[in-house]
Amino acid sequence: MNFLNLSFISLLAFYSLVSPHHSAWAKSQPYLAVGKAKAKKTIMAFPSIKISKKESGSKSIAQAIHKVVKNDLVFMDLFKFLGPEGYIEKTEKAGLLPDKFKFSDWTTVKVQILLKTGIEVKEGKITLNAYLYDVEKGKQIISKKLIASTKDQQTLGHTLANEVVEALTGLPGIFLTKIAMACDRTGKKEVYIMNFDGSAVKQITSHRSNAFAPAWSPDGTKLAYSLYTRHHKKKESGQKITKKNMDLYEFDFKTRSIRLLSNRKGINSGAHYHPSGKSIALTMSFLGNPEIFSLDRKTRRATRLTKSWGFDVDPAWSPDGKKLAYVSSKTGKPMIFVMNADGSSKKRLTYAGRYNSTPAWSPQSQKIAFAGWLDKGFDIFTINPDGTNIQRLTKKQGSNEDPDFSPDGNFIAFSSDRTGKRNIYVMNVDGSYVKRLTYGLGNCSTPRWSNPAQATRPAP
Repeated sequence: MNFLNLSFISLLAFYSLVSPHHSAWAKSQPYLAVGKAKAKKTIMAFPSIKISKKESGSKSIAQAIHKVVKNDLVFMDLFKFLGPEGYIEKTEKAGLLPDKFKFSDWTTVKVQILLKTGIEVKEGKITLNAYLYDVEKGKQIISKKLIASTKDQQTLGHTLANEVVEALTGLPGIFLTKIAMACDRTGKKEVYIMNFDGSAVKQITSHRSNAFAPAWSPDGTKLAYSLYTRHHKKKESGQKITKKNMDLYEFDFKTRSIRLLSNRKGINSGAHYHPSGKSIALTMSFLGNPEIFSLDRKTRRATRLTKSWGFDVDPAWSPDGKKLAYVSSKTGKPMIFVMNADGSSKKRLTYAGRYNSTPAWSPQSQKIAFAGWLDKGFDIFTINPDGTNIQRLTKKQGSNEDPDFSPDGNFIAFSSDRTGKRNIYVMNVDGSYVKRLTYGLGNCSTPRWSNPAQATRPAP
């Protein structure tokens, strides 16, 4: 058994015991394909969590964890859950291991995936044992042992759901990820974050100005964003002049501090961190036209990557950091282009519509999503990085903009005014299963998904 220490921002540490074959299964034998149309869902059973040594509150804790895990797995739109009324097995008597239950009790009712769990609550700690089975093959997929404080029931549930999804799809679960966005609930745009499903909304900035276009650092510890600020300058005559500028800032979640990254004259916006975290691509206009630059986070030195008579905006790094997608009007209408990281080999990808904007790469570099004005408003499209296979994902549902892929590549978050105000929505990458995430936050835009929480493996 391997020891794995999971650390999350603003959360207590978790400890997980992982079965040796878990990684090999996830990487080489994904049970379920994601990112495709789902004609048929996998039938799954998740019996209630068994409780041993019933300490006070154990039942409510078990129920809370069960609810979190099931809600997470339902969100994936991969599974059809068999309810307890369809069980043959008497789950209160059956055990968690194969010699303590019968696979035939589940194959008979056509269950394909079975998740069995049990907990022990003792001295403020929860010990959860979980076993995931391929029922048709009579095979254990993973076994997990998770230990957490009783205060961290939700995180424990999300962690288990992540492990289940990764084991079945070979891709990281999204259930501990966050979405950043800009909303105007206060009358001014401020930066907010929320959980992947729209819960636990928190306001991050309070500038009482307009803060917008947030971007996550690769490790999830920082958020870059742009802010309209007032620059004060004195003339030789002593007269004070005040001008507004679009500056770039960075919020640090660990220190709760904000630092200025760039206040060069004009535009400093559209930030996107390089996968290494060392630099940020953004649009700057201090030389005249809005152009794409790479900004070194340590030295704040800016390197120019584009030069054209039009405007170049909305840069987005590819997952490997070797290419940048961006928007340019140098050929007339704003269209999506791709170039190398050093600004060379610029190539136009899109040719349709009046205006294309905000490109975003899928985590596997298989697709680029963007917003395109084709009829009477913006809709979400995807295209291959070589310019082939363009697909329209939204239509006749208001104006839809700001696409961003989830870390597993299975979902696209976007903003839409389909209900009047602009809110954040999420949909499958094929455009199906659309879910609204924001309520009562005014108009919200530019959703940006954080990377999944990363586990750190100590030296053996």
